[in-house]
Amino acid sequence: MTIRVLLVDDEAMVRVGLRMVLSAEPDIEVVGEASDGGAAADAVTELGPDVVLMDVRMPHVDGIEGSRRVLAASPGTRVLVLTTFGEDEYLEGALRAGVSGFLLKVSPPEQLIDAVRAVAAGGGLLDPSVTLRVIESFAAAPPSRTQRSTALDALTARERDVLSLLARGLSNAEIAADLYLGEATVKTHVSSVLMKLGLRDRVQAVVAAYETGLVRPGEA
Repeated sequence: MTIRVLLVDDEAMVRVGLRMVLSAEPDIEVVGEASDGGAAADAVTELGPDVVLMDVRMPHVDGIEGSRRVLAASPGTRVLVLTTFGEDEYLEGALRAGVSGFLLKVSPPEQLIDAVRAVAAGGGLLDPSVTLRVIESFAAAPPSRTQRSTALDALTARERDVLSLLARGLSNAEIAADLYLGEATVKTHVSSVLMKLGLRDRVQAVVAAYETGLVRPGEA
């Protein structure tokens, strides 16, 4: 199945480069471009992309507000944010907006392609060098008892174990080895956690684990 991608960046040359890399793949089609978050939301409604590759710093409507608008207009669309190491203050807002992951602008082309495929398949892009660093930063405050934290009570002990390890950046295979489970069993537990907590993907699961206090910043 072809993955339909919308490119959002205020620099035309960046969009050209992204289009060249992605369009060379037989399973990826770039269906449109936008120069800010507001135009992205309009384009999503018109074009129906599977994945939006969203820059953060843009004039008029930035990538954070743009992500909110895109997901409000099309909840089934996945947003993959383009970022640099110096944009922590933007990344916290992106996580709360519901994006499915982050990609460094200096990433090699093959990583960009893999990221688009992973997000389109329903996964979350959890790059420890970016995502977990930002999550730990904004999760350092004491957790509040929200409806979501109460929902953790619905998880089994094993599901809590899986969520805790997932939040520390472990892959399914690593979680399986740590808990002496089969990888297929871990996948089942992850799916159950997402369903019970009403989450879209692994990125939101990591945020929930920190926000509810299941995992604390700095814990081994």
